Amino acid sequence: MTMLVSLARSYERMAERREVPPFGYSTEKIGFVISLNEHGSPAGKPAQIGEYSGKRFLPKPMAVPQPAKRTSGIKPNFLWDKTSYVLGISSEEGKRLKEKHAAFVRLHKQALDETQDDGLKALLSFLNSWRLEQFVTLGWPSDMKDQNIVFALESERLDGTYIHDRPAAKALWARPCSEGEKSEAICLVSGERAPIARLHPAIKGVWGAQTAGASIVSFNLDAFESYGQKQGNNAPVSEAAAFAYTTALNKYLAPGSKNRIQIGDASTVFWADASNAEVAKDAEALAYAFLGEVDENVEAQEVGTMLEKIRNGQRLEDFAPHLTQGVRFHVLGLAPNAARLSVRFWFEDDFGQLARNYQRFLDDMRIEPPPHKNPNPPLWRYLIETAVQGKRDNVPPNLAGEWMCAILTGTRYPLTLLTNVLMRIRADGEVNALRVSMLKAVLNRNSTTFKGKVPVALDTDNKNKGYLLGRLFAVYEQIQTAALGRNVNATIKDKFYGAASAQPRKVFALLDKGSAAHLSKVGKQPAGYRVLLEKQISEIMAMMSPSDDPFPASLSAEQQALFGVGYYHQRSEFFKSKKVSESEGASA
Repeated sequence: MTMLVSLARSYERMAERREVPPFGYSTEKIGFVISLNEHGSPAGKPAQIGEYSGKRFLPKPMAVPQPAKRTSGIKPNFLWDKTSYVLGISSEEGKRLKEKHAAFVRLHKQALDETQDDGLKALLSFLNSWRLEQFVTLGWPSDMKDQNIVFALESERLDGTYIHDRPAAKALWARPCSEGEKSEAICLVSGERAPIARLHPAIKGVWGAQTAGASIVSFNLDAFESYGQKQGNNAPVSEAAAFAYTTALNKYLAPGSKNRIQIGDASTVFWADASNAEVAKDAEALAYAFLGEVDENVEAQEVGTMLEKIRNGQRLEDFAPHLTQGVRFHVLGLAPNAARLSVRFWFEDDFGQLARNYQRFLDDMRIEPPPHKNPNPPLWRYLIETAVQGKRDNVPPNLAGEWMCAILTGTRYPLTLLTNVLMRIRADGEVNALRVSMLKAVLNRNSTTFKGKVPVALDTDNKNKGYLLGRLFAVYEQIQTAALGRNVNATIKDKFYGAASAQPRKVFALLDKGSAAHLSKVGKQPAGYRVLLEKQISEIMAMMSPSDDPFPASLSAEQQALFGVGYYHQRSEFFKSKKVSESEGASA
């Protein structure tokens, strides 16, 4: 099933549950309603509709006639629009305001000229009598400037009925949706012959894209066209199908949606396809827990239980078989590209397979000790470790999409993940659980030499050169800490980690020499601690092959990754031993 077909079918399921507007309508954010008397005069000041989140006002999402697709031209909407069109008023004054308002009035005069509907007649009378200076003389609120406006009869306003909801208004709107010369062809989505959409509705909510919306399918230059076809005829999609897939996508991308997460620059949406709506909802909730963050305060008690079982290695088939029988799952990653959207990745498979791939990912990322704040951090938290200054905006764009695709499909991780993590460690010297788990994951899944052999916790029997050198570096650091304490201007890690992991021969002889001076001071520590440190150095050196140079001139990227894993394991062991000794001392 193609991406657009899946989205169109998802729209049909939501339409049956009345979760999305019908064909020809769109869910838009409406801020104010102008209430009219039957003869068209304003029945008081416009009323604000929506709700406050703290001090921020959130307009009300409402199904209205589908908006015109605007670029630089003036195109009014039917029965609703911004104040610049409806009233000729805006907080940004400009010479085009009169043109916009005139276009709005002209459209409605043409459409409503012969209407007998009381509500539509009142609207037409209002537009004919409206003058710009009335905005001030009537004392209308300045907060409504640039907000979307709808109309209602005062007798129906309290019932929540707006003029665009009246049967006569719907009948009038259905006419322009079907009239006009429109080419027909076989729709690539539905497979049926139908009028083809020249332009597809805008898709909104993609991070970094234009706020007015962008397109997945568009042709605006001759270079993109073929065989003399213009715009949408190059890839024929019917008006109904174009409306369906864009409406579904806008629903998933809406603020607060539990069907979207942000992975790097990719706005990622997902949905389930199942015969039972509740089963699909359960699959989507569990996937949100996989890919996003689990909200401990929501009603997701059951979701949290299932997630914990999956993390413990239990098969989804054993405790939730209803999610593995006939449930297809879809994941789409979209990234901004001027007025268009790029598809970063597209995944479609059985939900059970997604769960298995997720469990494999968890196994890849498992490290001891785990991240101290959250042993199962969300995906975006890992990606921040690859970004300069730890900022989301600095996550390498292609890396995020490629990594997500590898997780979903169970394929090899991008090698750029390894190089980016190594680069960040060399740049800031931070060797934490998140970074080390990514290094381990790439080696265990990708490497032909170390595949499945990188340990989760400290492995004192591991004889790999990179791993041993990382452990040895951690011992040298511990010797310095034991001798000088932690309040030093720069530790050996701050000074030498990058060079030691890439070119050991240049650094380790110097570190070995410095450790001798530090060990003389460690002798003042509790009895036996110096001996313990010296013993660890001897044991690590003894494990290195006598035929090889213990300190090679350089290490490959894979060996540098193992260096980081060994360093993390050995350093963590020192912290662990310290906590054990402190607890024993306290109990004594």
